[in-house]
Amino acid sequence: MPEAQLLTYRVHEITPYINWTYFFHAWGFKPTAAHSTEARQLQEDAFLLLEESEDVLTLPCLFRLCRANADEDNLLIEDTVFPLLRQQKPGTKGSPHLCLSDFVRPLSSGRTDTVGLFASTVNGLETLHTPDDPYRDLLVQTLGDRLAEAATEKMHQYVRRTAWGYAPDEDLPIPDLLAERFQGIRPAVGYPSLPDQSVNFILDALLDMQRIGITLTENGAMHPHSSVSGLMLAHPAARYFAIGRIGEDQLKDYARRRGLPIDVMRKFLAAVL
Repeated sequence: MPEAQLLTYRVHEITPYINWTYFFHAWGFKPTAAHSTEARQLQEDAFLLLEESEDVLTLPCLFRLCRANADEDNLLIEDTVFPLLRQQKPGTKGSPHLCLSDFVRPLSSGRTDTVGLFASTVNGLETLHTPDDPYRDLLVQTLGDRLAEAATEKMHQYVRRTAWGYAPDEDLPIPDLLAERFQGIRPAVGYPSLPDQSVNFILDALLDMQRIGITLTENGAMHPHSSVSGLMLAHPAARYFAIGRIGEDQLKDYARRRGLPIDVMRKFLAAVL
């Protein structure tokens, strides 16, 4: 079973991939205010911090391409069962109730598919924190979050074009990358289509996140906070969606598939119950 591959980036390599829209959103700026005097000053301060952090921070990413198939609402990744949730709220105009497993070749096909796993983080961020300067401290944290996402963006680009190679001729400008105009998706843990934070334990078993300094709390949260993990799917029809609210029936079924008590799963899935 191949080990996860490691990519390590420097700040200057990642800076062009930062999505400033989400950075401003974290500071409470509406899109219409992104070019205001206050927003421009904030971005100038962020660029100064990026320059300061060039020799302080590293941005390591782990990824692994695995043999996989879909088995109803589970992914079978190598020899590991990765349970998923399915939309239950009726869609509009008869749209299907989606599950991420819908974008992976089913086990019944007799043909193996590929699923990518990833984790990215920012090492050294704690050295930039200044608890006596709340503004700078918040700037460090919000910029760290965006750097982790930007490193993931660059890593995913490399995976699509080279490591996995399903889009070798992709040549998109960065604005198109940030607008997700490439083939495939990378749903992150905790986001709407993958809301169960506890699946980080499954990913950790397959990736060994400690290789890049990520540890998990008892609830599956990642430390450092500026970290991101998830799946990479290549199907041309794959798209992002929100699971939305689920019922008691799916909660019980999911708890069974996760092999955890219902009360434990109820805690992990409180936001979608």
